[in-house]
Amino acid sequence: MKDSFSTFHPFVNFLYFVVVLLFSMVFMHPIFQVIALISAVVYSFMLKGKKAIRFNLLYMIPFLLFMAVMNPVFNHQGVTILFYLNNGNPITKESILYGVAAACMFVTVIIWFSCYNVVMTSDKFIYIFGKILPALSLIFSMVLRFVPRYLAQIKVISNAQKCIGRDVTQGNLLARARNGITILSIMTTWALENAIETADSMKSRGYGLPGRTSFSIFRLDARDKVALLIMIGLIAMVAIGAAMGENTMRYYPSIKASAITPFSILVYIAYFALCMIPVLINMVEAMKWKSIESKN
Repeated sequence: MKDSFSTFHPFVNFLYFVVVLLFSMVFMHPIFQVIALISAVVYSFMLKGKKAIRFNLLYMIPFLLFMAVMNPVFNHQGVTILFYLNNGNPITKESILYGVAAACMFVTVIIWFSCYNVVMTSDKFIYIFGKILPALSLIFSMVLRFVPRYLAQIKVISNAQKCIGRDVTQGNLLARARNGITILSIMTTWALENAIETADSMKSRGYGLPGRTSFSIFRLDARDKVALLIMIGLIAMVAIGAAMGENTMRYYPSIKASAITPFSILVYIAYFALCMIPVLINMVEAMKWKSIESKN
């Protein structure tokens, strides 16, 4: 399925991810956390399909469970003692719930960043910050693609070494270690050469020089302006709710959450709509395509 949200203006994409990441890290209220986690998981499924399912099942769920279990083992704050460990340390309800909340926050942020890496390509990032911070934006865009690109290159080098019997899976332990060092040396050389070539290429194009113009395919059209207005309205609603304490949640020394009121329900709906903007856009675009196909 094609992601329609990725076709929006880079500023719309960047603003969305900055806001949802910030809110996901700040809001510890269970309702806000569940909304953010569900939205992040659904959008990651839309973006990456089976890869997202495998990533969430193999890594995120075990990571969430591990963090949720480890917090009450080392953190014994809270007034509601459930039982005692063999060493005499208490396990409290508050530490368990805080561990679940902290784990949910970490998992949500990681999933949001995985979506960010798909949507916010290096050319979008350079478009936004190229004129403000040209050198820093170039370095940051290179860092973002560092891991996937270098993993692909090290596979190429490893396969080439395997053809001549010098892979890390061939030979005795000493030979494997020597082969691994050789592959690492080749990879380091390639990385340094690639960095020099990139720097020379950008310098020859006048990147970062004052008054330099550059071609861009991005234009802020009416569709982007409507999305920005909707997004700003939802952000304002959530921010007002946060300022009024609708996202307040206390875990220590006892559990205390803000009461659910009609206004808090509106804030929850606004936050849900904000987090689900990419999903809703994709659903609307899919409905449009189906309508056009049915007419044809």
